[in-house]
Formats: sequence, structure tokens, C-alpha cells
Amino acid sequence: MQRSSGTGRLGTQLRDGRTRLATLYQEGCCKLRLPRAHGSALEAVLINTSGGLTGGDAIAWEAEASAGCKVVLTTQACERAYRSTGDAAAISVKLQAERDAHLDWLPQETILFERSRLERRLEVDLEEGATFTAVEAVLLGREAMGETARRACLSDNWRIRRNGRLIHAEATRLDGTDIERGALSLLAGNNAFATVLAITPDAAEKLQALRSLLPAHVAAGASVIEDRLVLRALAPSGLALRRILAPAIALLSGAGTLPRLWTI
Repeated sequence: MQRSSGTGRLGTQLRDGRTRLATLYQEGCCKLRLPRAHGSALEAVLINTSGGLTGGDAIAWEAEASAGCKVVLTTQACERAYRSTGDAAAISVKLQAERDAHLDWLPQETILFERSRLERRLEVDLEEGATFTAVEAVLLGREAMGETARRACLSDNWRIRRNGRLIHAEATRLDGTDIERGALSLLAGNNAFATVLAITPDAAEKLQALRSLLPAHVAAGASVIEDRLVLRALAPSGLALRRILAPAIALLSGAGTLPRLWTI
């Protein structure tokens, strides 16, 4: 069966106090677009022209923020993982931020359809003084269609390094069992979840501000270890999850605001 594949890659340079595009490469179903921005950051929109992913599809994104640059990476729309007849779809993301650069990895939500299989890996290399913000949000099925995608499978692995030393690692796994969807210590019946990570020297200062932004009576919590701030959230729907994520991203992103496509 025909499979989709693609690679998108960009590099930046600092010129006249603004982040400028230095290199751009795109192949297959992966496209990159650079909307006009009014701030000092370069915003790149990642597009999968295949319209979604199914078993055997593979896409790879790579970006480099040169010294002093600010780069915001987001997606045109929610990524969709459709039903697989065998193999898993694969998404590979490799990011690098040089000295005193800031990089935002802010894709919109990933929607897992029933019996989808997705393997995703995020690898980030930070040099001294570089800062980083990331979000990964997952929706289980389409709420408007009454779907819950109880047999969707996901493997999501993050590895963040500073000067080659591992400073953050985590793994999320869904294997389509009832207990992980219903257990109080796991998803507790929710159909949407997300992790937000910020690596910044003022993480402790931002923690209280972040907690004050969280809506009352939501299944969300934030904590800090050294320069790492982590927010984890559960919600019954994609809309409820966005109400948690939107102010958090605006606070923690290098641009100080949501990417424009998150507000459309």
C-alpha cells in the first residue's frame, strides 16, 4: 500500500537583532511556511500535506536556532493519526538551540483515531544559556462524533540534553487497554491530555504565575525541579484542554504569546 513520508528542516541566523531564515529544506509530504511576524522571533508553520498519518507513514522535522535566535515552531492544524492495519506511523522531531537562543515547540493537538498506532520521538539539544518550551497535547477521538478511540495506541518519548548531558527524559504509552483509560491514577475517563515543559532559569518564578492561570477544579498540576517547569493536564474534551493550555503557553513561550494559528 502507498505510504506517505517527508522531511522538513530549517536553520536560522541572527541579523539586525531579528531571527532570519538561513536554510530551508522540504521533501515529500512535509512543507514549511513562514508567516510574517512583527516580533523578533521567526515563526515556522509545519504542514503535513498528506492530511494525516496511518500505519507505515513516517515524517521527520528538524530545526536549529542559532546563537541568540528566537524560533517558534507550530503546525497548520491538528495532526491526525488514522486507523492502522499493521505498522505504526512515526514522527521524529530533532531540535537544536545554540547559546542564548530560545526555541518553542508548539504543535497543535494530535488526534488519535480508533485503532491508530503512533510512535513519536522528540530529541532536543540545548547549549549553554539556551531556553526551550514544548507542548504535546493528545485528543482521543473526535468529540463531535462521539468517539473515544479506546483502542488507540501511542508511544511518545522525549529526550532533552544540555551540552550533551541528559537533563529531562519521559515516556508516554497508551496500549489500548481499559485500565489506562479508566483508572484514577491514569486518564480517569478523560479523553484529552497534555504535557507542557519549559526549561528556563526563571522556572521557579513562573511556577506561581502559571498556577494562578489554571482554571478552578481542573485535573492539572505544575511543578519545578531546578530550571525545569512541567505542567500536566487532563480534560474531558479538546476545548477544555485548550482553556488550560492557551494561557500556559502564552506565559511560557519565548514570544510571550500564542502562535497565531492557535487562535484561529
